[in-house]
Amino acid sequence: SGVPGGAGHQEAQGWMEVYNRSFCQPKEMLVPVSEEHPAEVEHLLAPSCVPLRRCAGCCADEGLQCVPTRMHVVVMEVMGGRAGGERNLAFVEHSACECRPSCPPCSDKRRRQDPQTCQCRCRRRSQHCQDRGLELNEHSCR
Repeated sequence: SGVPGGAGHQEAQGWMEVYNRSFCQPKEMLVPVSEEHPAEVEHLLAPSCVPLRRCAGCCADEGLQCVPTRMHVVVMEVMGGRAGGERNLAFVEHSACECRPSCPPCSDKRRRQDPQTCQCRCRRRSQHCQDRGLELNEHSCR
């Protein structure tokens, strides 16, 4: 019996190959620019998402999650924004990952979890507020 859409018999991928490809590690993913730069959400940017290496994959235990242990910054050119034309934006890529105990979710939607410390931090960055002549209140995230 064949797989729907498959072409007859196909050799199965070996267990080790499947395991190695599915285990917790940095993988290229498409990440929306607005997720990394919320201040840019009001501007049309092209592309609207960028390829970044991010931790993803399976851990041996359900109580563990795949989190970054080393990160670095990459700068990518996008089109659009306030002034139009080309501009450079910085993005964080994950260089190494590890399976660590899962963190409880943040109760406040204005906060995002830091996977390395399990602390809930403001989604907005202080730079977002400074660009508008304001200061971020870390307590209220406004």
